[in-house]
Amino acid sequence: MDHVDHILVVDDDREIRELVSGYLQKNGLRTSTAADGRQMRSFLEANAVDLIVLDVMMPGDDGLVLCRELRAGRHKAIPILMLTARTDEMDRILGLEMGADDYLAKPFAARELLARIKAVLRRTRMLPPNLQISEAGQLLSFGDWRLDTVARHLLDKEGTAIALSGAEYRLLRVFIDHPQRVLTRDQLLSLTQGRDADLFDRSIDLLVSRLRQRLGDDAREPTYIKTVRSEGYVFSVPVEIMELRQ
Repeated sequence: MDHVDHILVVDDDREIRELVSGYLQKNGLRTSTAADGRQMRSFLEANAVDLIVLDVMMPGDDGLVLCRELRAGRHKAIPILMLTARTDEMDRILGLEMGADDYLAKPFAARELLARIKAVLRRTRMLPPNLQISEAGQLLSFGDWRLDTVARHLLDKEGTAIALSGAEYRLLRVFIDHPQRVLTRDQLLSLTQGRDADLFDRSIDLLVSRLRQRLGDDAREPTYIKTVRSEGYVFSVPVEIMELRQ
């Protein structure tokens, strides 16, 4: 029997929950709903879902808090599409920084929401199977470097901190979470830039170049990020997870 994607809609507005749920069901998806974080947690304890549509503006724990909670716990691999009435660019960026896979402002067309859901699911499944995502709040060691996932900066052999931009940190995390795997440019763009990836079709090469400079990597004979001709890039060194001392 073919798998039917299961979508959990989390929104405190009952009308929106019912409208979104009904539309997705009519278009071949299985749906469930939750009115707040408590109901969401309870549902996830007993059920598997393929994607969560998560409203930002909710009483109690808002969507950003819940997104951060999901990304830090055992449900961290579930894709998240956030809904919000806010239109501020910084809110969108903050949601993506928290770990959301996409961000859609209200009011929205149901057809666009469906297209976004399908795109997020497609991007998520582009990666090879059985890849492990490293836990947040740890020290990740590779070669001569360590990455502090709390402070979000690099530490060299002497322990000197090197600050990373948000984009550099996201790209390095993608590489570290999938070491010694060839990742295409499309995969890297999708995982680091989400819905805007198609607007920056060559920006991944510039970002890789910047990250190589941070790592002191020779572009002609790189140690860490190697170019795989006609395919993409591979993070070629093993990664060790270390305990982060308090």
